[in-house]
Amino acid sequence: MASLNVRVRSYLPELAILAASILYGATFAVVKDALESTTSSGFNVMRFTLGALVMFPFALSQGWRGPSPRPSDTFWTLVRGSVALGAATAFAYQTQNLGLEQTTTSNSAFITGLAAVFVPVFEAIWFRRFPRRGIYVALAMSLLGLFLLTGAESSLELGDVLTLCAAAAFGLWYVVVGGLVPRFQIVTLTAVQLTAVAFFSLLIVPFEGWGKIDCSVLIAVVFTGIGCSAVAFALSMWAQRTIEPSRAGILMLFEPIVAGIVGYAIGERLGLVGYMGAFMILAGIVAVEIGTHRSRGEDRVPCTDS
Repeated sequence: MASLNVRVRSYLPELAILAASILYGATFAVVKDALESTTSSGFNVMRFTLGALVMFPFALSQGWRGPSPRPSDTFWTLVRGSVALGAATAFAYQTQNLGLEQTTTSNSAFITGLAAVFVPVFEAIWFRRFPRRGIYVALAMSLLGLFLLTGAESSLELGDVLTLCAAAAFGLWYVVVGGLVPRFQIVTLTAVQLTAVAFFSLLIVPFEGWGKIDCSVLIAVVFTGIGCSAVAFALSMWAQRTIEPSRAGILMLFEPIVAGIVGYAIGERLGLVGYMGAFMILAGIVAVEIGTHRSRGEDRVPCTDS
């Protein structure tokens, strides 16, 4: 029993990523409904402001130092890193929301899953190293799955292109997070990041306006602001203290599966090819877990001076 408990605890970071992906995947339909009333930037301001307000009381009691800070790290280093994360996140959610207005919830989620493809590219540049070979096997399987899920067609609509831009920004987010989370306290890093996202989104509001803020929008703001912007962000960032960015990106491919299930519940149908794609994504997740899981010490993300 003791050995079982130790084994389960060794997988807690993976379970945290999966929990975050479930929360993210469940929000696509909710956000799409909200965007019928409010604007993309207006929704992001409300959502991330709420998330920041939820996190800051905890951040004030936690401080800012993580388990492995650099001698040169200060609170302002954390602020600069959080602002960089906030800029990438604001761009990602702005383009994702704009794309979601022009495509289905399932399609948006599946294309967002391509963040897992962008992660190794940014990771190779950021950490000056390449991911393990097992990651590439899982990526190939997941890419095929995403291709099938999006209808096995090479052409993309505007909404799909915007969502692809969001996927690239999310891929960059994973890599930057991998370099910051060992050095800084997770809750504080999350709180400052969410504040930065709200600020950057507020800069866009004068061009888009606020739209109509009704009951459905407020429900979506509460659900995404607390469940995703606060809880899921913190879970993802905590997990990346021990999981490399490429592997985290693969595990987050569970997100489009959840979104696909939600989409099915609201009447969207993927067809046989689409469901084959869903199976391939799950196979990719299994492949990366079987082929690359190692102990916490071996799988720790290296910090560089980049």
